Amino acid sequence: MNTNNIKKYAPQARNDFRDAVIQKLTTLGIAADKKGNLQIAEAETIGETVRYGQFDYPLSTLPRRERLVKRAREQGFEVLVEHCAYTWFNRLCAIRYMELHGYLEHGFRMLSHPETPAAFEVLDHVPEVAEALLPESKAQLVEMKLSGNQDEALYRELLLGQCHALHHAMPFLFEAVDDEAELLLPDNLTRTDSILRGLVDDIPEEDWEQVEVIGWLYQFYISEKKDAVIGKVVKSEDIPAATQLFTPNWIVQYLVQNSVGRQWLQTYPDSPLKDKMEYYIEPAEQTPEVQAQLAAITPASIEPESIKVLDPACGSGHILIEAYNVLKNIYEERGYRGRDIPQLILENNIFGLDIDDRAAQLSGFALLMMARQDDRRIFTRDVRLNIVSLQESLHLDIAKLWQQLNFHQQVQTGSMGDMFAENTALTQTDSAEYQLLMRTLKRFVNAKTLGSLIQVPQEEEAELKVFLDALYRLEQEGDFQQKAAAKVFIPFIQQAWILAQRYDAVVANPPYMGNSGMNSELKEFAKNNFPDSKADLFAMFMQHAFSLLKENGFNAQVNMQSWMFLSSYEALRGWLLNNKTFITMAHLGARAFGQISGEVVQTTVWVVNNNHTEFYRPVFFRLINGSEEEKKSALISRKNMFNHTLQNDFKKIPGSPIAYWLSENMRNIFTNSTLLGSLSPVKQGLATANNDVFLRLWTEISSKKLNPNCESIKDSITSKKKWFPYNKGGDYRKYYGNKEFVVNWENDGYEIKNFTDISGKVRSRAQNTDYFFKPSITWSFVSSAYFGVRYCENGSIFDVGGSSTFPKAEDHYWLTVFLCSKQVFEFMKIMNPTLNFQVGNIASLPIINSLDTATKEILNGIGKELVEIHKNDWNNYETAQNFIKNEFLKTTENKIKIIYDNLIKINKGIIQYVIKLEEKANKILLHAYGIESEIDCNIHPKDVTLSINPMYRYSISDHNERQNRFQSDTHLELLSYIIGCQMGRYSLDREGLVYAHEGNKGFADLVAEGAYKTFPADSDGILPLMDDEWFEDDVTSRVKEFVRTVWGEENLQENLEFIAESLCLYAIKPKKGESALETIRRYLSTQFWKDHLKMYKKRPIYWLFSSGKEKAFECLVYLHRYNDATLSRMRTEYVVPLLARYQANIDRLNDQLDEASGGEATRLKRERDSLIKKFSELRSYDDRLRHYADMRISIDLDDGVKVNYGKFGDLLADVKAITGNAPEVI
Repeated sequence: MNTNNIKKYAPQARNDFRDAVIQKLTTLGIAADKKGNLQIAEAETIGETVRYGQFDYPLSTLPRRERLVKRAREQGFEVLVEHCAYTWFNRLCAIRYMELHGYLEHGFRMLSHPETPAAFEVLDHVPEVAEALLPESKAQLVEMKLSGNQDEALYRELLLGQCHALHHAMPFLFEAVDDEAELLLPDNLTRTDSILRGLVDDIPEEDWEQVEVIGWLYQFYISEKKDAVIGKVVKSEDIPAATQLFTPNWIVQYLVQNSVGRQWLQTYPDSPLKDKMEYYIEPAEQTPEVQAQLAAITPASIEPESIKVLDPACGSGHILIEAYNVLKNIYEERGYRGRDIPQLILENNIFGLDIDDRAAQLSGFALLMMARQDDRRIFTRDVRLNIVSLQESLHLDIAKLWQQLNFHQQVQTGSMGDMFAENTALTQTDSAEYQLLMRTLKRFVNAKTLGSLIQVPQEEEAELKVFLDALYRLEQEGDFQQKAAAKVFIPFIQQAWILAQRYDAVVANPPYMGNSGMNSELKEFAKNNFPDSKADLFAMFMQHAFSLLKENGFNAQVNMQSWMFLSSYEALRGWLLNNKTFITMAHLGARAFGQISGEVVQTTVWVVNNNHTEFYRPVFFRLINGSEEEKKSALISRKNMFNHTLQNDFKKIPGSPIAYWLSENMRNIFTNSTLLGSLSPVKQGLATANNDVFLRLWTEISSKKLNPNCESIKDSITSKKKWFPYNKGGDYRKYYGNKEFVVNWENDGYEIKNFTDISGKVRSRAQNTDYFFKPSITWSFVSSAYFGVRYCENGSIFDVGGSSTFPKAEDHYWLTVFLCSKQVFEFMKIMNPTLNFQVGNIASLPIINSLDTATKEILNGIGKELVEIHKNDWNNYETAQNFIKNEFLKTTENKIKIIYDNLIKINKGIIQYVIKLEEKANKILLHAYGIESEIDCNIHPKDVTLSINPMYRYSISDHNERQNRFQSDTHLELLSYIIGCQMGRYSLDREGLVYAHEGNKGFADLVAEGAYKTFPADSDGILPLMDDEWFEDDVTSRVKEFVRTVWGEENLQENLEFIAESLCLYAIKPKKGESALETIRRYLSTQFWKDHLKMYKKRPIYWLFSSGKEKAFECLVYLHRYNDATLSRMRTEYVVPLLARYQANIDRLNDQLDEASGGEATRLKRERDSLIKKFSELRSYDDRLRHYADMRISIDLDDGVKVNYGKFGDLLADVKAITGNAPEVI
């Protein structure tokens, strides 16, 4: 674009805006003498006015003026002037760009008039503009217009109103109402010599066509400042001006296309994206060995939302704009809806950092303008940009702010007199969040000097994100002190989070500053942290960028060519050549930046992979000669290309210069026995003090964060897992089972061990940790009737409710049988009739001395069998961690009725065998203790604690009713399993749990590996659960598909009929005239969810999204596959199409009603009215769904279902039943 007009206007504009700001500050009694000494006039209140020196202002200005005074004292007068000047310059430039592109909501120009020079279109349309911007003041503003002599005051109100209106979409650029900078908006805005005139008149409208204009305006705005500081030792506040340079578009395209674009093309080589990237460089031909190395590190698939791009020195955002373009093409290629793409890109893909507040403002603005081109509602979508101007923490009153934040919501108690007394207990300075905050703030003491070079450990990324989200919530929902404190802390946590992440591509035109121009802080930092690249800021950024990349990410930068050759960069070159892989480079030499003449700035543009591929051949271009245009033309035509050089070849030359162009890869009994406690230690376990925080059902968490087989504390630490099996007692069950919970014992239980009350006292009790993870015998602490004792292999932690004993290995099974025996229960009732099975009671159980080894061996044998049978029974249900597959699929029989009948026979056999084994063990033990005449050895069937035993499982006295319930439940369990296969949790091709990670991460890889080949899992983990077949892929249709796939087409109808008949035995009532599939559909759409809640103890893994009582739309979403794009996909793929279908059906019924009469008309009217109600409900649901979809809600499985389920307002069913609270609609 032609930058001549901008080059003339912007430098002078800086001076004009500075002068105007100084003039306004003077009227506010804020000034500085010639030496820069601050001079502040006292504020004198006179009625409803306040006088600052010689000037009177409304009293309402006092709080804002005090904020300006505070800033002047903290920052200095000059910095305040510069900041406020560019704030208004940036705002007005933004409004100018928006008005010319028709992006202002009211539709009229704010700074100009399309027909009348030096006029303002908004003044011709005051009623409309006032209604859009200041509806509460409309009457007053219209009256001002009608007066005919208040245009200046009127215009000022409208302009400020416009700024307030833009605050919601762009808070980084436009502050909320009561912003102190408003006091510095220049006067005389409507005069012909207004400061606005140059912006409107000096830059032709055609120069505003591309958002690139924002970058050029910025560069030329700071050009004089740049010239003033260049060549000197630069102060921190001057680093931006001294080091920023707008990157030509063609260079940006080369960098982005060969990093972001290349990431995509490596996985999808035939992507049409290639044809859209003019500067993409095809890799050189590689050897089979190199190709194999590349194939091994290339992902099989990539989800567009997962691609992360960072510009660590983003300036006005030129590089990020090109990244947006490439990412947009990638999303479009994947079939994303056009209007959804902008927000997805801005919130998921693009990240930018800079030390200059101005630049970050413009970068954020430019990106939003790009998004506005593609989504006209982008300003209303609450987009949270990841563009940050790094802030310094040096002047923060951290202790005060942390106390105001009251992060852990402590409540003080006491008299009114001490209500405001300082309470240091409130600070929770030993909390993980506080420690994280302190580490973070310490890192950013010199952020304006060190910028993106500040290092934040990747290990802190997750906790920073959790803390950041918590701060955002406090900023919105906290009390006034919390909101204010959260607002202060958010920038620091956000910038740390961005620096803790790892990216697919880091693309930059880093600042150039030689060691001689660095101030002492920067120089010392360089020396201590970047010994190999300390010679220049660009080289430090070059080296640091690799630490911000994922293992196979791309570092793409344009910088000075000196690192390629000078001896001061030899160690850097050696490190690069031995650890990284050069992909492509365009060596530009001098004159690549058209705005810089001469030979001083000689550059090179390159892309390097964060991995080392031996014997790789990069592609270089030698474009050191000619003008910028000639270099660009030569690159487009691939002239002067060198692709024959192996990277290792450079090491052959002393100093390893990048010379690519050169040619060359358990009364008497008690007294006469040994107490169990002396034989086997009996211990009470962990008391977390807050199970809601530290315990989860294992089904709630990501399977990848669970260690089910840990053998020791040391093992738990080295595994770096967060969750571990937890024996918590539970329902009456013997021998094996109740393995439902997991506990957060990450890093040897750090969080639990450090869980304190407001006084700092540790609330939790981590006792007997030496016994953690050891094989044990455990029981439920409280029982209403029986003593349920279970064997537990190694790997679990235990608590008070699941206290345990730890026998020697040879005593495990016979002691388990002993503790499960009838006599022990009688012993327990003697010792503790309250049936609270405490540790002391168990330790006092008598073990007769005459119990010989042979008897123990017999009991060991019985114990092994009983444990194994109960273990198998436990694992036969999907709520067990070691569930393999549903029982119906463990046979080659193809008729479900026959399979079920056979299962019943097998179950009866197993139950009888368990009775036989338990009675045998009781008989042996009663005989050994000599009390066989006092206690019988018989076992009642109801005491066979197997899930396959209806008498144990149900409190139903009638045999037939009990059997019917069992048959019905068995088939609803089958349906649950089938849904699990649909969701990808299970598969016909793999045994056990197949996918239970989080955020759908890695799911595509499983699909690619053929994990769901026989019966494909649903592509998005969203299953419509409708009472009619509105979608081909709804749950019912796929149940039918599953039954056909597993048991054959020839048995399909018979099998469906048996499933339907079974469901009607208990789950639902029979309905005449209903087909089998209709019955199954009715069960799924009306009862499945209730049964799922029971099965998963109100911690569902399949969440029911429901439009309401009309059930216009309902679907299940798999918790582990939910991601922040799920709601958007639910809406676009299901809700919106369904709305259209409802409308079409309503129209069809209306047409039929026109020609119908009598009973037929009544039926049609009833059907139509029902659809109208559903349509209305769904339309309302769609509005709410869109709102939440736009929020891009993320969930952390570690928080548990109770917390996560409450994040979606009333979009989900039974929120209160699950979370304990009514839906909180945001």
